[in-house]
Amino acid sequence: MLNYKGYTGRAEYDDESGLLHGEVLDLRDVVTFQGRSVDDLETAFRDSIDDYLEFCADRGEVPDKPFSGRLMLRLPPGLHRKVYVRAQHEGKSLNQWISEWLEKAS
Repeated sequence: MLNYKGYTGRAEYDDESGLLHGEVLDLRDVVTFQGRSVDDLETAFRDSIDDYLEFCADRGEVPDKPFSGRLMLRLPPGLHRKVYVRAQHEGKSLNQWISEWLEKAS
């Protein structure tokens, strides 16, 4: 994973082209980058983010921002109660308990 200005990129090696090819994950828009080496890839990733932000500014558009860390989660009432009771039993807030379980799952 690559990080720059709060944005995250993921890259894979394409053996047909002999290039590392990546995409910025935090955007609704498609922003890609590529390079022949890790250094080239990192530079291309940063350049792509800078180009994206400049493009948005030139068009007067607000760029997509990296994830805020806020997640609206809807649960069936019975599950909500079970999860809340479990979090309380472990001496944790509901947010902390859910965050820890999501971290374990990822």
